[in-house]
Amino acid sequence: RNMANFTTVSGFLLMGFSAKPELEVLWASLFLVLYLVALTGNTLIIAATSMDDSLYSPMYFFLKHLSFLDICYISVTVPRSICNSFRHTSNISLWECILQCLAFVLCASAELAMLTVMSYDRYVAICLPLRYEIIMNVNTCIHGILAVWISGVVSGVMHTSATFSIHFCGANVIHQFFCEVPQLLKLACSNEYVRELGVTGFVSLVAFLCFLSIGFSYTRIFSTVLRIPSAEGRAKAFATCLPHLAVVTLFLSTGVFEFLKPHSDSPTALDFLLTLFYTVLPPTLNPMIYSLRNKAMKAALQRVVKRRKAYLFC
Repeated sequence: RNMANFTTVSGFLLMGFSAKPELEVLWASLFLVLYLVALTGNTLIIAATSMDDSLYSPMYFFLKHLSFLDICYISVTVPRSICNSFRHTSNISLWECILQCLAFVLCASAELAMLTVMSYDRYVAICLPLRYEIIMNVNTCIHGILAVWISGVVSGVMHTSATFSIHFCGANVIHQFFCEVPQLLKLACSNEYVRELGVTGFVSLVAFLCFLSIGFSYTRIFSTVLRIPSAEGRAKAFATCLPHLAVVTLFLSTGVFEFLKPHSDSPTALDFLLTLFYTVLPPTLNPMIYSLRNKAMKAALQRVVKRRKAYLFC
């Protein structure tokens, strides 16, 4: 595409799940249900970990922040998509697209960083139990959360500034239900997207290092757990680790698959469905994964619900 053909873009058209209004509303209704489930589940976990004294530990401190991140992550894309579908519109302004892109990359990067910090917390708890309270003190937890948000902000700013510094040519149609970086790069004039590829390479390297850190933590964890003589001790250790491992696997596998699969010029319904897996599924399923196998969390959630009922009936 020739640079002479570029146009000043004032906005984009987001492609929905279906050209048929009836199916579009059906998809929007499904999105709404999933969004409400995610919102309710993560809010309950935040309430439980904030109000219950038995959950005052680094593991639940990080879980509370992960739940808050999940709410932000799903709120960046889903409400706008629901609103567009019910209003039968697909327009998004340039500034809204920039903000959505920034917030999405920020939340996705911060989520990966958070999962890395949480895997380190589990490593210290199981492999170095006698030094756990010394290593995972208040300062360590606060520094961990600061590192999570700083990494998210840096990644978001780098990706967004590199993506929107390019000129866009031709149609301003984004074949996705939100402003996704790979789809935006398809609209780039000539080879201007090379700058964004440099940023993508750097962020991918950081993500790979996070993946190696998580892998190292869980290799050491499983080797330590398997040496525990009692079956009860092994079961207790696995009960605290497997939910986190399931969340890590869900987030990484869906995200990596989405970005490695070839992107066609005319995406199918299956492509949109796969995007759903890494944008909507992790925030929706995380609360269920953490509460199903964790007795302390289930007990705390029950107490929160009882308090809420008692408050409503008073």
